[in-house]
Amino acid sequence: MRDTINEGMKLDESDLPDEYDMASSEYLQYFKLRLRGRERYFLEKIDAALQRIEEGTFGLCEVCGEEIGMARLMARPETTLCIRCKETQERQERQFTE
Repeated sequence: MRDTINEGMKLDESDLPDEYDMASSEYLQYFKLRLRGRERYFLEKIDAALQRIEEGTFGLCEVCGEEIGMARLMARPETTLCIRCKETQERQERQFTE
């Protein structure tokens, strides 16, 4: 009986994935999680834009209060910064990372 149980518990190496399959599977899992995270982030930005529409502040820069250009809003309706404030923010980020 013990031999039968032990025999049933042995792993057949052909049933196990090889390291390439495992690496591919792990990468696919990582990719899916990143994609879901990005989708969730974008949906949050859309919800925030809808909230600004309800509040009457959609299209106004949250830093300087100026109107965001229509071309920018058409390209990125979720944006909260006018082009001038966005460029300033990006310059500051570059200086911080250098």
